[in-house]
Amino acid sequence: MRKIEIKKWVEKDREGNTTEVDTLVLLNSLVSGKKPEEVPRGIDKFRLFGRLAKAFDKAAKTRILELEEVDYSFLKKIMENDILGPWAMNPKILEAVEIFMNAEEGK
Repeated sequence: MRKIEIKKWVEKDREGNTTEVDTLVLLNSLVSGKKPEEVPRGIDKFRLFGRLAKAFDKAAKTRILELEEVDYSFLKKIMENDILGPWAMNPKILEAVEIFMNAEEGK
């Protein structure tokens, strides 16, 4: 089991409007941003996404994302392969990613 602290920050768009985002929004963006042909399929992935949805809902309330190892590994692989380099220029995103990537097993 991995326990990941949910970080929160505010982003501004080009018009100056602010939006509150967090680690869950970041992860959701990475997962939902996959090309249709890259979206995982099959009953095992269907169940995995169900577990992720439950974990995200719980984390929205507790501010701690708790993931089983298989679910963490799935998200970690997406982050390793799909995160956009320029996002690291935002120190809050950088911090959220580092917390996620360095989550220790069993904590």
